[in-house]
Amino acid sequence: MKSRELAQLGIPRGRIMKIASRAVKAAGRSRMEKREIRAGVRAVIDRAEQYLDHPVWADLADALHHLTESRKTYQQRGAPANYRQWGTDHDPQAIVQMENACSLPVSVIGALMADAHVGYGLPIGGVLATDNAVIPYAVGMDIACRMHMSVLDLPVGFLEDDQDRLIKAVGQETRFGVGCAFKHKKQHRVMDRDWSAVGSFVAGLKNKAWSQLGTSGSGNHFVEFGVLTIEKGLELSPGEYLAMISHSGSRGTGADIARYYSRLAMDLHPELPKELTHLAWLDLDSMEGHEYWQAMELMGEYAAANHELIHRAILNNLGVPAILELENHHNFAWKEKHNDKDVIVHRKGATPAGRDDFGIIPGSMATPGFIVRGKANPASLNSASHGAGRRLSRKATKKKYRWRDVEEILARKKIHLISSGLDEAPMAYKDIEEVMAAQADLVEILARFDPKLVKMSRG
Repeated sequence: MKSRELAQLGIPRGRIMKIASRAVKAAGRSRMEKREIRAGVRAVIDRAEQYLDHPVWADLADALHHLTESRKTYQQRGAPANYRQWGTDHDPQAIVQMENACSLPVSVIGALMADAHVGYGLPIGGVLATDNAVIPYAVGMDIACRMHMSVLDLPVGFLEDDQDRLIKAVGQETRFGVGCAFKHKKQHRVMDRDWSAVGSFVAGLKNKAWSQLGTSGSGNHFVEFGVLTIEKGLELSPGEYLAMISHSGSRGTGADIARYYSRLAMDLHPELPKELTHLAWLDLDSMEGHEYWQAMELMGEYAAANHELIHRAILNNLGVPAILELENHHNFAWKEKHNDKDVIVHRKGATPAGRDDFGIIPGSMATPGFIVRGKANPASLNSASHGAGRRLSRKATKKKYRWRDVEEILARKKIHLISSGLDEAPMAYKDIEEVMAAQADLVEILARFDPKLVKMSRG
């Protein structure tokens, strides 16, 4: 029997599915016919307690019995953890996801940013502080996704006068698309790390990570050139500058790690009701929690290395230095102190905005982004949005719009789109100006970035 058939019978995926598969193989070796095996699985699902000593079905019965008993003992907390919300234009399901997260027994306090929209488990734009526990899906699938900006020592006029050189540099020095990789591996000190020290699963991903080092990936990841207008607060004098901004994370390796440890967390918390399963956590005192935390931090270094190599390669291609660089993580968890309590702060699609933290908050391919400085607002757990936030899903965007709709907007704003998928149409995003206005108490705007040359995956 295959996993699909076992799932149809009612076997949950993950650890119990593996136990069921072993039991089915054992049943086959004992010369049971397929109909007897199927009937046996159904019987164990229905009456697990009667098969705890069975020579073939005992392990499966024990796992299913434990699952049933765990769910019986689950008790929802008396009152959910408090959370504060910024902005009002949110999908109701994102609100439900935030409320579910605050109902976890390990949750302490939360916040919902102005760019919030639906994600896995915790919504995108969700911030959640927990007590000595890390939630893989509250960190996110793209662990340590981040922003990086370089201000180039080139005149703004270069954007029009030498546009072809910029397009060629981006095309030669990074890659876009699902699974994209370099034929010849790039070098960076992060690959000199002992990945096996994190665990065997992460060690097995090292070659994949190395092949994708310096690539940009798919989805909403991009490299953009544009005009940075500095108002105040940066090392450079107020005025206009040519800048490059990149957005990407830990690529396929980070996604593999997220899936692996999320499934592990779900297996360790079978008591959680269906609506909370993607919020399963790992205790930091456990081996699994310690391993995930190390893997997450390694992915932080790896994501930073991706950006470092992208920027270094493109600037070297153009033969110019950077006169200013800024960067920041989102999709990460930090050990912090709030309300005199040590907590783990998950920022899934949220930017750190502590006192004097610099952040980069993009809009869309056709709307401005902003360079900001945090105001350390304790109500937001020192956080701000990580972008404009989607108002339409990718599927809904492709159904509603056509390329001619996008091209009209880009032409009006004199933006050259090298490549992108239709699902990244600017109309899919919330109004970035409204998002920034809604979080004026969280960040101070220091500069504005207007994209003029944009490259993303073709989808």
